[in-house]
Amino acid sequence: MTPETLPRPGAGEYNEYYHRYIAMVPDGDIVETLRREMAETQALLASVPADREAYRYAEGKWSLREVLGHLIDTERLFAFRALWFARGEVAEMSGMDQEAWVRQSNVAERPLHDLAEEWAALRRANVHMFRSFDAATGARGGVASGFDVTVRALVWMMAGHELHHRVLIRRDYLGETT
Repeated sequence: MTPETLPRPGAGEYNEYYHRYIAMVPDGDIVETLRREMAETQALLASVPADREAYRYAEGKWSLREVLGHLIDTERLFAFRALWFARGEVAEMSGMDQEAWVRQSNVAERPLHDLAEEWAALRRANVHMFRSFDAATGARGGVASGFDVTVRALVWMMAGHELHHRVLIRRDYLGETT
């Protein structure tokens, strides 16, 4: 796998909303970035004190457990979309209502370490899957949430989404400043 296999997507390969996520991702081999991010996020989550797992930094905001549940759901969704289009499916995929998904989950009752293990297992599986994609696979695409998207854009969106939430976890949940 080389960085050219799943290169950074162009602006026309995804909904403009996701540019903020993709822009956070460093240049290079995106699959290696996902693997490296996994270790960094695992270390961050392992450092969270138990009394912060259910913490909400403001009324109506998710707890840290719910944020991690959202990361798990989004990782699954982006990976499934990538697989769907990678395998040549052409049917449009609907969007997700992230607030409803969090409400319908039981993540608020699960320990953070259990959620972190689930997320890491999912990420490891996705790293293996994305390593198998060649350039032609990465260029395939379809319509998700009403917008055109390529397989490689979904991989980069996944990486950026995690980075975005890692920044929020450090700032809003752990009180770290940059």
